Amino acid sequence: MSGSSTSRPLPNSDFAVALVFLALASAAAVAWINWQGYTLYYGDSEAHLNIARRVLDSRTPGLFQIGSVWLPLPHLLMLPFAMSDALWRSGLAGAFASAISFVAAGLLLFASARRVFGDRAAAAAVLSVFVLNSNMLYLQATPMTEPVLVGTLAAVLYSTVRFQESQSLAWAALAGVAAMATSLVRYEGWSLIPFVTLYFLVAGRRRILPAALFGAIASLGPLLWLAHNWWYWGDALEFYRGPYSALAIYQRSLASSTMGHYRGYHNWRDAWLYYRNAVWVAAGGPVVWLGLAGAVAAVFKRALWPLLLLLMPAAFLIASMHSGGTPIFMPHMWPFSYYNTRFGVTALPALAFATGALVAAAPRGLRTPACLLVAALAVVPWIRSPWPQSSICWKESQVNSEARRVWTKQAGEFMRKHYRRGDGIVMSFGDLPGVLREAGIPLRESLHEGNLPAWDAALARSSSLLFEKWALSIKGDAVDQAIGKASGEGLRYECVKTISVPGAADVHIYRRN
Repeated sequence: MSGSSTSRPLPNSDFAVALVFLALASAAAVAWINWQGYTLYYGDSEAHLNIARRVLDSRTPGLFQIGSVWLPLPHLLMLPFAMSDALWRSGLAGAFASAISFVAAGLLLFASARRVFGDRAAAAAVLSVFVLNSNMLYLQATPMTEPVLVGTLAAVLYSTVRFQESQSLAWAALAGVAAMATSLVRYEGWSLIPFVTLYFLVAGRRRILPAALFGAIASLGPLLWLAHNWWYWGDALEFYRGPYSALAIYQRSLASSTMGHYRGYHNWRDAWLYYRNAVWVAAGGPVVWLGLAGAVAAVFKRALWPLLLLLMPAAFLIASMHSGGTPIFMPHMWPFSYYNTRFGVTALPALAFATGALVAAAPRGLRTPACLLVAALAVVPWIRSPWPQSSICWKESQVNSEARRVWTKQAGEFMRKHYRRGDGIVMSFGDLPGVLREAGIPLRESLHEGNLPAWDAALARSSSLLFEKWALSIKGDAVDQAIGKASGEGLRYECVKTISVPGAADVHIYRRN
């Protein structure tokens, strides 16, 4: 079902070269992106970083601060770095976790390919396609979850490849740990568990124990998340049907928009069409064609299992688009804008591995030139403009963050000049924590949704229980409404700053008289 009779251990020299290549590429990308100020362009990057920070930097610290929707592992990986004020303010605290995951993913993909194909050039081709992708390089330099997902997924792959060779229960257990980690990064990881359990049943020569061991360990991830949601919110499915879930956001979008359902909703053809286009732009046309040809070669090389495993996140995303929870917007397709274009990167590991199969199928004397040709073709889509401008993921983050970055900077400058430690700030925790990060104000100075029951009490009885000297609000949000209510009941907050930016609701800064 997987593997090759020619597989052999990875030489230390190969491992060292791959590690140096990955580390240099990652470090250079992280440094350049941060120096240019792009690290927190994605709104999700800002949110992930601040969620990690508030686990400890909060009036009510603890795991409750992780929230109910986004899975916890990326935030927990960011947390040690996020507690450094300097790294938090620069955004590097979140980028480090992504970069480490990127390096680990590249090493594990390289090592897996070396064992499956038994060929150094084929493994190098896999590594080059993965590392030289403009979009992956950008994402791994930001606090996004895709690099972490690829890292844990590559760990699952390597463990299963080693199990196929050795039939050792230790590798089944390690695969279970890797799959559990994957299920705590993104929900795509949940779909892996039954699929990989079936693999162990087949690759384990119909023995029940490896499959049972893997399934028992891997299933702890979803069970822990269900328990977390039940313990803190009283509903194990809060992540799925709560007010901040993708389903609830989609329903609110439908109610407030004339655009109607996303393309792909209950339409497999459109879901596939939009995802396919995202892959084409995110991975690059030459890599897609190489990958398709390599998939055929993988069948003949009896290396189908890695492709099936690495394609599971893509299958999950297409199904999610079909259900209506995960749209993709492309600039050349209706509605002609940018949203979730990064989902196309999820197919990159599978395409890279398939390209390795293509190189392995070449005559032995031509494999090194074939690898060099693959590397050259992999960078062709990105050389027409400077990096990261050639990345559609960077472009999406840049276009969609223009207004937010302007008002965050202006509000941060104002608060840095006027706020005094201990004054207190009431605000919603959506985009506004970026203002505190910009101003260098600890998150524990703020009262927000993560501070229950004080938050609910302050909003419900603002005239008597709202004690913060400052309030930050986006026009119409819960704090804006509470300030208006408090003013009507005699508690006066003066609007000392209004920031109006085209394309965004006004941001108000209030000070209590």
